[in-house]
Amino acid sequence: MLFTDTIKENKLFSLCYKGKYVSCRFLTCYYRRNRLPYNRMGITAGKKVGGAVERNRAKRIIRAAYRLCEKDMPIGYDMVFVARSDTPMKKTCDVEWFMKKRVVTEINNFAMLREKENGKSGSESKNAVKAKKKV
Repeated sequence: MLFTDTIKENKLFSLCYKGKYVSCRFLTCYYRRNRLPYNRMGITAGKKVGGAVERNRAKRIIRAAYRLCEKDMPIGYDMVFVARSDTPMKKTCDVEWFMKKRVVTEINNFAMLREKENGKSGSESKNAVKAKKKV
């Protein structure tokens, strides 16, 4: 993967679970800004997904779909994909569609909201200072 490192530490997984998430019937993506020039990605598949074969298939499908969508993903985020029980039965193109349409748009919307909040807070404070000077 070009712009992505893997998450292997439990601490980083736990931090991602406290962030925002996007979900559908067969997959959940938790994401959080990491302020690094690259993404970090982790994949989990619990025992509810099935036996070892099903869990590994689910992880392979998610990894392949992410590799296809990696160019569209915004840079600077930690992402954890959690497989659900339907994931091993899905095809890579289904998971790829979810990542492109839902995950990328949600992260971009989140980034735009943060920029607006940061921009407004700066302009509001400048306006408040000007108003106080006039009074």
